[in-house]
Amino acid sequence: MAVRLHGRGPRRPARRAGPALVRRGPPHRAAGARPVITLPTADGNLSSYTLRAPVTWPRPDGPPRSRIAYAAAHVVADPLAENTPGAPAAVDWDATLRFRRHLWSYGFRVADAMDTAQRGMGLDWPATRELIRRSAAEARAFGDPSALLACGAGTDHAPGAATLDEVVSAYTEQMEVIQSAGATVIIMASRRLAALAEDPADYHLVYGRLLGRADRPVILHWLGEMFDPALTGYWGSADLEKATGTFLDLVHRHADKVDGVKVSLLDAGHETRLRAALPPGVKLYTGDDFNYPDLIASGSHALLGIFDAIAPAAATALQALDVGDTVRYTQILRPTVALSRKIFESPTYHYKTGLVLLSWLAGHQDAFAMVNGAQSARSVVHLAEVFRLADQAGLLPDPDLAEARMRALLTVAGVTR
Repeated sequence: MAVRLHGRGPRRPARRAGPALVRRGPPHRAAGARPVITLPTADGNLSSYTLRAPVTWPRPDGPPRSRIAYAAAHVVADPLAENTPGAPAAVDWDATLRFRRHLWSYGFRVADAMDTAQRGMGLDWPATRELIRRSAAEARAFGDPSALLACGAGTDHAPGAATLDEVVSAYTEQMEVIQSAGATVIIMASRRLAALAEDPADYHLVYGRLLGRADRPVILHWLGEMFDPALTGYWGSADLEKATGTFLDLVHRHADKVDGVKVSLLDAGHETRLRAALPPGVKLYTGDDFNYPDLIASGSHALLGIFDAIAPAAATALQALDVGDTVRYTQILRPTVALSRKIFESPTYHYKTGLVLLSWLAGHQDAFAMVNGAQSARSVVHLAEVFRLADQAGLLPDPDLAEARMRALLTVAGVTR
């Protein structure tokens, strides 16, 4: 049963979509005909679109062998709660954990409690703490939580931290929750550190102390300002090369405490150079949701938000890469790139809305709802294009369900044809 945080008590069990609840398309459609829907377009017009036949992506026997692949997972909001802007987050735990099982079943590791889960954008620390504990408990049913789950540690619960010591204390509190749950720590970029640090030495001071408290190697996360404008100038400089120098110096000094670095700068050339400059044994986890197929093929591991939406297809592609079938790998992932670039288009930090839309359309959750009311962050034209591109990439497992749900959303927006 889904349980609300913040004293709201239990709610009724989540509704399950079934024949009585889901309209399976217009009653006049001929047997075997593909669903057809009218979609709004960027030029202000309407266009008829016919969905493709569904694609079946087989579940692999295990994780990919040639790359480590984390899917950064979203949280499912309780659609009957007051998940309005600024309100405490109320999570549908059943659906949230079910989605993590879905990702594990396709061989992915899960990166949780990160920006994809709306950290700093609606998911508060009480809900985050509960998410970490529940996800770790679920991971134990699949194996070792430290191998299957990595969780973000930040300072978002201490927006008033006024000194570097207070930043370290805030980070430490969250790291201890993650470590006690048995998961791997991802040290996320901190808005408070970005605001307080005066030079690269301050970053060395803070991160050096945090790495000294880690009970196993961690993942360092470099999140670019396109994902969070408050992180502009991270690592002590707005100059990318200077910031990179500071970052590499830190990693080399503490290589024994760093499993890898997750880089989300949407700059493929920079990532390739950075990967080559890392010390032996330290992995580069691409966070580039624009250029991931080429970066993974050339040697990067992955920690990607787009894997939340494309996990079945991406799992098949990674299995192809394992056996050296780069043609099949590219054939599968190429159509997902257009989808990912649409979902992550500027303002990039609203990408979570597209991921949640696709989770709803695929039947992983009962409502297109997000904490902080973030489902309203993208226009209906944007969402219609996400729908179309997801279908073209073979990512709508039940086209009738997806068409019925998209039609309902469009009706609310005034598209009634």
